[in-house]
Amino acid sequence: MREIILIRHAKSSWKDISLDDFSRPLNKRGEKDAPFMAKKLKSLIQTPDLIISSPSLRTKLTLKSFLDEFKYKKDVVFEKNIYEAPLENLLDVLKNIENKHNTIFFIGHNPGFNLLADYLLGGFTENIPTSGILKMSLDINSWSELKEDCASLEFFIYPKMF
Repeated sequence: MREIILIRHAKSSWKDISLDDFSRPLNKRGEKDAPFMAKKLKSLIQTPDLIISSPSLRTKLTLKSFLDEFKYKKDVVFEKNIYEAPLENLLDVLKNIENKHNTIFFIGHNPGFNLLADYLLGGFTENIPTSGILKMSLDINSWSELKEDCASLEFFIYPKMF
């Protein structure tokens, strides 16, 4: 069985208005929430086979907490097509994953992640807040088989729940 864990980046800072969106760091809340949510996720699942992340600064800083908590030492794929991506781009990235990988961490942004969850689950109306995490089990044999309504939601967690 294939599994995808969507992880939305932690809360970013707007303090320095000279920075472009891609270069924004985490704010204080994001710096607190990312390691907290990494620890929560670690209590629920094992280490992933592969991590694919947007290359923006806020996703890289969020990713660091998950790398540390899971003691993940394998390669991380930084995929520019996740940043500000429409649903089609996200699906293309996922459909090209090698089949040797079963459990994927996918770290990125809204609104794309909400669109992806809605598509894969055949309906998802909640907003994925910053540091929100969805685990979905996929009823597919190969990543290339991804299609609408091929997933079931295992859990949806976010900082304000705790």
